[in-house]
Amino acid sequence: MKLLVYGAGVLGSLFAARLHEAGQDVALLARGERLAALRRHGVQLAEADSPAVRRVPVPVVEHPAGGYDLTAVFVRTHQVDAVLESLAGLEGDVLFLLNWAAGPEPLGAVIGPERVLLGFGMAGGTMDGDVVRYRAPGFMTRRIAMPIGEPDGRTTPRLERIVRTLRTAGINAKAEPRMDAWLKTHAAFEVPLGQAVRAAGGPVALADDPDAVRGMLRLMRRNLAALPAPPVPRGFAALRTLPEGLLVATLRRFLRSPTAVHSGLSDASHATVAELARLAEQIRAHTKAR
Repeated sequence: MKLLVYGAGVLGSLFAARLHEAGQDVALLARGERLAALRRHGVQLAEADSPAVRRVPVPVVEHPAGGYDLTAVFVRTHQVDAVLESLAGLEGDVLFLLNWAAGPEPLGAVIGPERVLLGFGMAGGTMDGDVVRYRAPGFMTRRIAMPIGEPDGRTTPRLERIVRTLRTAGINAKAEPRMDAWLKTHAAFEVPLGQAVRAAGGPVALADDPDAVRGMLRLMRRNLAALPAPPVPRGFAALRTLPEGLLVATLRRFLRSPTAVHSGLSDASHATVAELARLAEQIRAHTKAR
């Protein structure tokens, strides 16, 4: 399988490096200064705060070209429209591994509905100059599986082939029959969380304000109630059913945990703010439709 990774940020770089090291035929698309850095040094990886930097010579391209069996897209939600325009003239399947709560229809309307697959990257880290600093990418562990799926929930031969290819490369992928509902559920939770953390000035500061946590929880509940289908994973239904006081206490403990502190929740970059705003628009569209 010939693969193109579209997006050379943290997730795309980790994904492409892993595939290349596993012997897969993969190229990483980048532009501008990021393209120049990748051509000079390859993908540079460092775990957490380690001074050791590993270089992976992933082939890089500046423009998408034909001949790819699968393009894996790792971009921010608000960047998707521009990506669709560049993918519309290409052939091959496209796996969108990103935050997306608008459903597959707007994606398929531009590139063809038969080409669309949905998924989520399940990894995190930060860019330290040209170096990707990561903390145990979730999709490379057995503890967390990277969900991918067909928009209609079928288990198709192409989905099985993609899952098999990724697993062979050491990426813990799994077929998710309700991928669209999974993404909508994730956005219903993530947008209030991200916006509340930024308003408070960080996860620990938010944890110290129980009223702000309570307001965040209530917005999560409204979002989940507006979903067109039950939450996926089913555990998110607990946010709608458990007592408010118990959930506020649980969320405050989470916000003080190393997972929250090192997860990127404190990222107040323009890109993160723009992504949350676009996801919020997509969620509001579901709310108005109900």
